[in-house]
Parts: sequence; C-alpha cells; structure tokens
Amino acid sequence: MQRRYRPSRPTCATPSGLLLCVVMPRTGFSYLDDPGPVLAFAHRGGAYHPEIEGLENTMAAFRHAVELGYDFLETDVHVTRDGVLLAFHDTVLDRVTDHRGEIGDLTHAEVRRALVRGRESVPTLAELFDAFPHARFNIDLKSDGAVAALAEFIEAREAWDRVLVASFSRRRMARFRALTRGRVPTSATPAEILAFRFLPSGRLAALISRARFAALQVPHHRGRVTIATGGLVRRAHAAGRHVHVWTIDDPDEMRSLLDRGVDGIFTDRTDILKAVLIDRAQWRPDGGS
Repeated sequence: MQRRYRPSRPTCATPSGLLLCVVMPRTGFSYLDDPGPVLAFAHRGGAYHPEIEGLENTMAAFRHAVELGYDFLETDVHVTRDGVLLAFHDTVLDRVTDHRGEIGDLTHAEVRRALVRGRESVPTLAELFDAFPHARFNIDLKSDGAVAALAEFIEAREAWDRVLVASFSRRRMARFRALTRGRVPTSATPAEILAFRFLPSGRLAALISRARFAALQVPHHRGRVTIATGGLVRRAHAAGRHVHVWTIDDPDEMRSLLDRGVDGIFTDRTDILKAVLIDRAQWRPDGGS
C-alpha cells in the first residue's frame, strides 16, 4: 500500500513568551501526524534518569517514562532461538544482566533467568504492548531474525499505527518494508539520510533515495559533521518527512534543535526533555508531546 504524503501544516508554541510557528510535515501515518507538536521519545525507557539508571529497556524503565507522561517509547528488539521478540539492545546478555550468552542462541526460558541490575527480567515486546496499551513504540531492529518476527507481530496485533521501525541495516529495512507492504512507518537508512543531508533540495533527495520512509532519525553530529542541520530539516519537511534526533540529554542542545524545527527528540534524560518542552509550551498535557 502506497502512502500519500500530504502538505505540511503549521503548529505554534510560545517559548519564553515568544510565538514560535513550525511547519510540521504530514506524512500520511497517524503515528506521526496525530500527536503534535513535538514527539518526545523515552530512549530505552529513559536510561539515564537518576531514578532508573542501569535499568534500560526494562518494564520498570518504561513504566517510569509512562508515569512521567511519555507515550512514545523507544526500544530495540532481538529474537530468541525459539522466536520470542525481546526488548533488548545488545546482542549478548553480558553487559546489563547477571547472565552471559547471545540472545539468538538462547530460548526465552533461558533469557528469563537473567536479571537486569539483579532485579528486572528482560521484557518481551508483547509484554510491553500489553502493559502500555496507549503507548506508541519506536522499534530498532537489532538482528536479522527479528525482521520477520516483528512483521508478524505487528500484523497479528493490527498494530500498524502503534509502531515506527528503524534499522541501521539497509538489508533488514528493505526486507521489513517488503513484508509490511508500506503499512508501517519506517525511518531512513544511513544511505537515505545522506541524500537529504547533502543534496540541494528535498524533491531531488526524495527522488534519489526513493524516500520509502516517513522519518529521518539522525544523530545531531557525526564526528565533526553536523547531521541535523536546518537545511536537512527544511528538505525533509519539503518532502513530507519528519526529522527526529538522538540521543539528546543536554537542555541547551534540545532547545537548539527545537529552534531548528526538528519534529522529535530521543532522550535518556526524560526529566530534562519534559522540562524543556513544558517551558516552550510544546509538551502535551495528556502525555508525551
């Protein structure tokens, strides 16, 4: 199913008493078009919030984010040997749990014995969806095996409007897009991002990249090169795509990016981003932003 990218619409906020209007792109996906004015993503549940540091991608972290008012939750997914999707970043358990081993080689029952910081089990994606039925998820495909499993999971739950899927792997993303037939919004791969960063117009970048994505999710900088420039934001918006920046924990950097017109920010410091957005009148009072 091919999505039609609709004209942009203005949204206004009043940071420090000044009226700020940003043209928001209309992507054709309700995940991105309904919320406004800025999407605030709790990265791995807000991994470095002082109250939950060390509990990344756990039920405790995501619950903490939801209680703060976040309804956009970022997680990574791997799949176990027996086909269970887990909300987990690393390929192996070693860094954040009290067990060792590669997730793809373990059964779900074996992974369940591992505890994060000695207290939290690794949640399944199904558990997160059930625990937070009103949340939307930004999901990063971290393994080849997770591609078909995630496509099947979304189809079974008819959850097309609850997810945006990302991957650094061009191969994984191409396969996921083919399996979901354009029903699920995805983010740009690195090669697609380069077109919008360095080509002179959004129309040309969309043509060259074939622009089969709804959002560019980018770092602020890569080495000495600024990726999330005002020009990239303008070109993306002209092509009807969002720009989301990761992973920002400094309040001044957040303000600078928001002034540039970015549509979303990923953060490990959910407390800081919420405070910045409230100050700018860009925090949605009913949750998220």
